Amino acid sequence: MKNMKYDTILVLDFGGQYCHLIGRRVRENNVYSEIVPYDIEPDEIKVLGEKLNIKGIILSGGPASVFDDHAPKPDMRIFDLGLPVLGLCYGHQLIAKIFGGEVKRAECREYGPAYAIIEKPVGVLEGLNRKERVWMSHSDTVFSVPSDFEILAFTKNCPVAAFKHKTKPIYGLQWHPEVAHTINGTKMIHNFIFKVCGCSANWKMENVIERMVNEVKSEVGDGKAIIALSGGIDSSVATLIAAKALGGKLTAVFVDHGFMREKEPEFVKNTFEKFGINLVVVNAQDRFLEKLKGIKDPEAKRKVIGEEFIHVFEEIAERVGAEYLIQGTIYPDRIESGFRRFSDKIKTHHNVAGLPIRMKFKKIVEPLRDLYKDEVRKVAQLLGLPEEIVHRQPFPGPGLAVRVIGEVTREKVDIARKADEIVREEIEKSGLKDRFWQYFAVLTDTKATGVKGDARAYGYVVAVRVVESREAMTASFAKVPFKILERISTRITSEIPQVARVVYDITHKPPATIEWE
Repeated sequence: MKNMKYDTILVLDFGGQYCHLIGRRVRENNVYSEIVPYDIEPDEIKVLGEKLNIKGIILSGGPASVFDDHAPKPDMRIFDLGLPVLGLCYGHQLIAKIFGGEVKRAECREYGPAYAIIEKPVGVLEGLNRKERVWMSHSDTVFSVPSDFEILAFTKNCPVAAFKHKTKPIYGLQWHPEVAHTINGTKMIHNFIFKVCGCSANWKMENVIERMVNEVKSEVGDGKAIIALSGGIDSSVATLIAAKALGGKLTAVFVDHGFMREKEPEFVKNTFEKFGINLVVVNAQDRFLEKLKGIKDPEAKRKVIGEEFIHVFEEIAERVGAEYLIQGTIYPDRIESGFRRFSDKIKTHHNVAGLPIRMKFKKIVEPLRDLYKDEVRKVAQLLGLPEEIVHRQPFPGPGLAVRVIGEVTREKVDIARKADEIVREEIEKSGLKDRFWQYFAVLTDTKATGVKGDARAYGYVVAVRVVESREAMTASFAKVPFKILERISTRITSEIPQVARVVYDITHKPPATIEWE
């Protein structure tokens, strides 16, 4: 198992909002997926092939038009690798244009549901109905296929909604099979993975655990390591993986920077002492507050916190003789921090791009770096972590420091902590917590006039954020019943004197991120 190669589908990222949803849909079939830059070169694919058994390529959708002067295009040599290729939306149009088909700007654009007539249910479309409900989102349209291709499906406004090469395993779909609105989209992706690419379903969490344990053993060797433990699901799982690999050579470090949720330090200490792990708790509240004095920019805050974390870890590492740092960085963290050549940096994560350039560690080890949040939860259950951690809400590494907009002060953190506790108590009391991915309060840097006890009040505005999501790559604001929101608002303004007003955030991700900073 140590040297096993996972069957893998590469997803070429053309900037589409659903790109990472494609990756997730592949993984749901127990086949590994890897998101790569759209212009990845064959030599780079060969390097990836040393660790992964690459079986196929999917070209994602994207916001560009194939007619744009600087429209992103793949390296043409990928079509000579003998690997099956599936183009979706923009990827579909690109394949048609590259091979000599006719693509035009559509007179009637398609956004939303449409009905595709399947003329030839073969390959990706095998086993589908004559008429299929699909999800469209495009302005360019393929009007005729290249001479070596054949049409598989059409819609009312799209004469070539699906095609395939006559002799090679190259397919194009104008619609988005990865979204739930395409009724049989999961079957289409399943067909591509297994019937076209011939993958084996060997991406299983049990195997992943063994692989991660072996990787940590290999990277740390005979050395010692410390791990950054916050008590969230990511760092908790990484800690147990590292403990399996290193035993007594591991020291878990919990840094109490003063920005934790109510009773968080006590919870973490009690939980992990039961696992028999070497645990060091560092009270660093004053030094973090001092470092953040006067800083308002969220990226600057994350960088300062990231650097100070490393300084604390370096001090503990020197004390215990550790040369390696292990972190619970997961896939979305790397994506949002712009870890690839063509990724747009959405925000720096304190444990990724927020780290200082020079560190005293030989290496940073990130065993969870290829997992999405829901996959981490599966690993947590297999490792026997308590339910309170398995189903714990995500919490940012910088904690309440990035839920206080503007400069961070002790008073503001206390307000944010109390407001957050009220939100959590009321949501959990309502019995709806399992519906939501995250629910929390943000202390804005805006003040508003209010009335308390017949007197004018001028206090902070608190924003409440509740979202539904599967893997945090996309999220929808939750339609929380008004009675619950009313209780939250009444309690916050009554129990926290410095707050005069409460607002509810009704923004999806995208365009927003889940956290405000």
